[in-house]
Parts: sequence; C-alpha cells; structure tokens
Amino acid sequence: MSSIRNIVILTGAGVSAESGIDTFRDGGGLWEQHRVEDVATPEAFARDPDLVLRFYDMRREAIQTKQPNAAHRALAKLDAEWEGDLLIVTQNVDDLHERAGAKRVLHMHGEHLNAWCMACDERPRWIGPLIDRPACPECGEAALRPDIVWFGEMPYRMDEIFAALEQADLFVSIGTSGAVYPAAGFVRNARELGVETLELNLEPSQGTAWFDEARHGPASELVPAWVEEVLASSRT
Repeated sequence: MSSIRNIVILTGAGVSAESGIDTFRDGGGLWEQHRVEDVATPEAFARDPDLVLRFYDMRREAIQTKQPNAAHRALAKLDAEWEGDLLIVTQNVDDLHERAGAKRVLHMHGEHLNAWCMACDERPRWIGPLIDRPACPECGEAALRPDIVWFGEMPYRMDEIFAALEQADLFVSIGTSGAVYPAAGFVRNARELGVETLELNLEPSQGTAWFDEARHGPASELVPAWVEEVLASSRT
C-alpha cells in the first residue's frame, strides 16, 4: 500500500443509494409504466420530448433534497489529503461527491444539474425544470436537453479516464454492478496495465472475479474504513 501514489476510483449507484437516491432500474426498470429505455435514449427524446423532460425534471428536483453520506465524505477527505494523483470517475449524475467537498471528480454519464444546449453546445448549470422549454442563457435558443449520456451515446471524457488508468497504481470500484459498459471494463483495462485492483461493493458484482481484492458491505462502512487505511499507509 505504501508504494501507491496514483489512484483512480470508479463510483456507481451503490455510493448514492444510502443517500436515498434510487438506482436507475429500481421498480423493475419502469417509470410510470414506461421502460427506462423509453425515457433515456435520443430516439425517445425525439419521439416524446415532454415525457423525457418530465422524467428528468422530477429526478433533478429530487436529488437536490438529498445529502452526501459517509462514503461521499470519506472520498472527499481522500481527495483533500491525498498528495498523489487522484481521479474519482463517477457513473452517478448527482452532485453528492462535490457537495461532500471532492474536487477531482469526472462525471462520465453527465450531470442532472447541467443542461446541454443543442444549438450552441454549451452546458450551463441548471437546477430548475426544462419542460417549459426555457431559453439557453448562452445563446437564447430554446434548445436545452438534460446533460445526461443516454443509451447509445458515448460517455464523456473517455480519453482522460484511460490516460489516468495508464498512470495509476491502484484502481478501486465502489458501488457498481459491473454490468454497464464501458465502465464495467475498466477493471480489465487496469489489470492489463498491471494496476492493482480493489472492489468495494454491497455484494459481489458481475466483475468481482477480475479484482485482486473484493470487500463487500455497505459503502458507508467500507469506504471510510478503506480511506483511513490508505491515508494511514501514506503517512508511514
């Protein structure tokens, strides 16, 4: 552990679940009798934009009522105190890592509290509804959509993620199912690069066998304990 300097951390829904944020497929993958895929694809947005905007307006409003939990706070502590390179790559579209104080965060699937203007390509911060087609604050066009990576779209900043993995000594996956690609493949990329790998998850994920070590239990317990372990080793 003392030889570790550069860390890449992947976080998924299991980190935010204990803050009361539902995973994307809770309730059998349905939302008001619609499949999640019916409200989370470019085709769905083209077919029924009101349905899609209403779905994301509700989720955007809901996450603003939630608070970071012990796992978010522990990762923020690691971010503040770790002297080596650190990148928290999150699949989550909430802002709980940032509200806990983390700064070295990359949202590969976008953010609920951003909008994306299809006219000028700007991504303004956005906390209100989009259903009424408000104007983009940058260009004035009514062309805003949720700044979320939908099914069939490429996740953000993949080059940065792979570059960080190439420089990493440790890759840690926290609260992920190991089912959603390309994030589920990061552990294989890390292993091919000779990077040490660790899984922290409520239960074994679909990719557990790829990790050098796996610890299972609630993120709010596992993550603070692991962070203290890492920080203690860096002081010796």
